[in-house]
Amino acid sequence: MTGDRPDRPVAVTRSSLPPLEEYVEMIKPLWESAWLTNMGVYHRQFSEQLKNYLHTPNLELFVNGHMALELALQAMNLRGEVITTPFSFASTTHAIVRNGLTPVFCDINPVDYTIDADRLESLITPRTSAIVPVHVYGHICDVKKIADIADRHHLKVIYDAAHAFGEAYDGQGVGLFGDASMFSFHATKVFHSIEGGAVTFRDAALAPVLYELKNFGITGYESVDSVGANGKMNEFQAAMGILNLRRVDAEIKKRGALAARYRERLSGVRGICFSPENPRIRYNYAYMPVVFDGYRKERDQVFAELAAHDIHARKYFYPCINSYRCYRDRFDAAATPVAQRISRQVLTLPLYAELEPEIVDLICDLILR
Repeated sequence: MTGDRPDRPVAVTRSSLPPLEEYVEMIKPLWESAWLTNMGVYHRQFSEQLKNYLHTPNLELFVNGHMALELALQAMNLRGEVITTPFSFASTTHAIVRNGLTPVFCDINPVDYTIDADRLESLITPRTSAIVPVHVYGHICDVKKIADIADRHHLKVIYDAAHAFGEAYDGQGVGLFGDASMFSFHATKVFHSIEGGAVTFRDAALAPVLYELKNFGITGYESVDSVGANGKMNEFQAAMGILNLRRVDAEIKKRGALAARYRERLSGVRGICFSPENPRIRYNYAYMPVVFDGYRKERDQVFAELAAHDIHARKYFYPCINSYRCYRDRFDAAATPVAQRISRQVLTLPLYAELEPEIVDLICDLILR
C-alpha cells in the first residue's frame, strides 16, 4: 500500500482457493477414469459431506444456484402466484417467472432487509401457492413467523439461501427451514465449488424428482418421463467443493474479524448505518453492507470516491428487481418503498478472508474523511 492507494485493485470479493497442488492432486484420478460428470465419485462424496456440514438429511447438488432454485420450484408443481422480495439478485425472480409463475413483491423490513413477514399475509390471494423469501447478507428471515403464515394458508416455502451457507438460527441449520432451501456455490460466495448449488429439502420424496429434473427428465436408458434440464454438477466442481469445505470455517472466522473491524471503525458515525447482529444467528459474514442515510456524502459519492482509489465496492442490490427493464411495465416499484430506499443507500464494502486489515482501515479512512 502506498499512501492512500492499495498496491493492487481491491475487489468487493475474491474467490478463496485451495493450494494449487492440492487441487491438481485431487483431479488426477479424473484423467484415469475419464468420468468427468454424470454424478461421479466426487459428486457423491461432496453430496454426503455437505449433508453432514449443513446437518440436513436431504440434499441434491446442481450445476449452479439458479438452476437449483428453478428446478426446486418446478419440483413443487406450483401454480399461480408466488410471494417474494424485490431486494435480491435477479435469479430469484427469474426462477419464478421461468416456471410460468407470477411474482408478487413484498417489501422488506428496514432493520435486516429481509422480507417483511408482517406484510406477507396481506398479499396472499386464492392464487398464491408459495413464498420465496431471501436470507440477505447472512441475515436470516423471520422463519418462525413465515412458517406460521405458510401453515395457516397451506403454502410452500422455498428459501433463497444463497447468502446463508453454513449459518444457523437458534442452533438449527438454516437449510432445515421451509420446504426447501437453495444454496449457491458461485465463485464469489463464502463457500464455492467454482460454480454450483444445492437444494436441501424436508420431504425425502422430493429427491428422485429433483434428480430426474436435473438430468433431462431421464429415468432409464430408454425412458424420459418429464421435461427436465441439464442441471448436473461436474466432477471438477465437486472436487473444488470438497477441498473448500475443509477450509470454510477458517475462512468464516477471518471474515468475522474483518467485519468486526469495519464495525469498530464506522459504527457511531452519523448517517452510517449497520444492521444489528442477531445473537440467535451464527453468521457466515458473507457481505459487509453499509447504509448511508443522512451521511454528508450520498452512497454514489462514496462509491465513486472508493473507485477513484482503486477500491471497488458494490451497489448490492441495486436496482430492485421490480425496477428492472424486463419487469418495469409489470410491477409498481413504488409499492415496495423500503426496498427502493435501501437499494439507493446501501453499499457492500470489500470483504474476503485474504483481505488485509490495513486495507479495511484505508477504506474506513477514505469514507470518514
